[in-house]
Amino acid sequence: MEPMLIHITLVVGLGVLSQWLAWRFKLPAIVVMSIIGLLTGPILGLIDPKAQFAQLFDPFVSIAVAVILFEGSLNLDMREVRGIEKPVFRIVTLGAMLAWILGSLAAHYIADLSWAVAIVIGGLFIVTGPTVILPLLRQAKLKPKPAAILKWEGIIVDPFGALLAVFSFEIVQFLVLREVSGKTILFFFAASILAVLIGWLLGRGIGWMFQKGHIPEYLKSPVVFIVVIACFTIADEIKHETGLLAVTAMGITLANMHISSISDMRHFKENISVLLTSTIFIMLTAGLTMKTITEIFHWNIILFVLLMLFIVRPVSIFLSTVGTDLSIKEKILIGWIAPRGIVALTVSSYFAKVLIDEGFKDASILTTLTFALVFATVCAHGFSLSWLAKKLDLSIGEEPGILLVGSNDFTVAFASKLKQLGYPVLVADSSWERLRVARRAEVDVYHGEVLAEQTEYHLDLTPYEYVIAATELDAYNALVCTAFLQDMGRNNVFQLSIRDQEDSREDVDEIMHTVRGRMLFKKGITWEFLHHKMEHGYTIYNTKITDEYTYETYLEEKSDASLLLAVSKQGKALSFFAHDQEINVNAGDTVLSLQPLKR
Repeated sequence: MEPMLIHITLVVGLGVLSQWLAWRFKLPAIVVMSIIGLLTGPILGLIDPKAQFAQLFDPFVSIAVAVILFEGSLNLDMREVRGIEKPVFRIVTLGAMLAWILGSLAAHYIADLSWAVAIVIGGLFIVTGPTVILPLLRQAKLKPKPAAILKWEGIIVDPFGALLAVFSFEIVQFLVLREVSGKTILFFFAASILAVLIGWLLGRGIGWMFQKGHIPEYLKSPVVFIVVIACFTIADEIKHETGLLAVTAMGITLANMHISSISDMRHFKENISVLLTSTIFIMLTAGLTMKTITEIFHWNIILFVLLMLFIVRPVSIFLSTVGTDLSIKEKILIGWIAPRGIVALTVSSYFAKVLIDEGFKDASILTTLTFALVFATVCAHGFSLSWLAKKLDLSIGEEPGILLVGSNDFTVAFASKLKQLGYPVLVADSSWERLRVARRAEVDVYHGEVLAEQTEYHLDLTPYEYVIAATELDAYNALVCTAFLQDMGRNNVFQLSIRDQEDSREDVDEIMHTVRGRMLFKKGITWEFLHHKMEHGYTIYNTKITDEYTYETYLEEKSDASLLLAVSKQGKALSFFAHDQEINVNAGDTVLSLQPLKR
């Protein structure tokens, strides 16, 4: 068991390291994982997952893919698709069919595959998948419409691509090999419908048990986890590859029941999904051979990949979206972005074995062909998505946005100054009366309760990286920070200091260490303090730091009554002064501070 434990630790550790390197150097995570998998596997020979995990390899990969696909489908709330139903439906139906036909033609005439193998692999290559598209969307900061279309396509088409490959193989057996009858084809369709039904029933059943309180909170995540595995296994035992369809149906069912427990555990599922995605991609790329890698550079494989990138995908998107309200720019972006991932690699390796066993010797290059397409698409789309989105004006920009919860004189003045420096800012409040100040200052506002569930459907939070809870209610500020913690990250969620009117200092310090938001500014800067200063004529100034006028000079000359608020860095990064943070201020930076009105 010791070598097995070492290999498991190494594979999981490399996956997490890949994610950290991608975050640290702002690189596409899938690209980093692919490179590290290739280096540690076929190139350096440090690990060989297929040999080391033996019979556990395929079941583990299958279960991991099922969990990842389920987690992705939990995000498919039908309310999100309002307004984009037509393009989404067209792309996942007509677009997928066109991609299948064009991909099969390219595989036959360019990759030199027989018609039987070409049709099977053409069906599989329509997939994009949540394992590759969702990480790219998080990094690219696309505008809501193209981001939603790419996400829905990736999650819905993923199981259908696998099913289409299975269906194609059944047709090949029926027409070419004469090994199956019409009943077998009908069984395939019946099994697919049954898989959807199984997923729907299990989703409704789990949702009902959650709503009625039949499962305690601490068991909800484990129960969902095991039911997902059971859903996949049952459907897959009936017909291979229908398990993916079943877990997708289960996830969509739960997502649209709008159960609070599902929202609460979504972050747990996301963490599991990230861990599994990292581990599986390392395992799959490390399990390749040098023969597979060298075959990638054959001219017919390179030409096939280029056709899939520049002809098949764009043509299928443009033709399928004729008559929709998508702009030319949106069609260009969606027509370019189609990274393939884990499902393509796992399913193609399965069909390579099956087709070879049936006598189709040309199927031996399916793994090479699939990896070439996967690696080319994750690199090309991973590195180009942000750049292309900016060129087409379909991204929200590089500047980090700030969401200020609570409209008052201070937050409006702070938002106005940040807006002048080029940052997206939004002041949110449930009171039109309090928002009047912000509207007069021409600051963007949101009227509504930011903690309400419908907020995420009425308010696009994508541009905002920071949340500042600055209402007069300490408990509400802490609640806001808790709600945004998972999405924004602990370092980007702030609240004002807690006032200590009747509490002992020790009690307040304990609350400040356990409350979820980071304490903004220096100790003692409560809502009352800021409100008092604004009433007495204080205002917010920005001061440019230069080589001649250094930060040290600025600190010496500023008034003792001044309060340091934030620093706008040269590269548009933004840092807030907080209890637990020291900020390095250099020439070219701009310091924002609250000071008495200068006469």
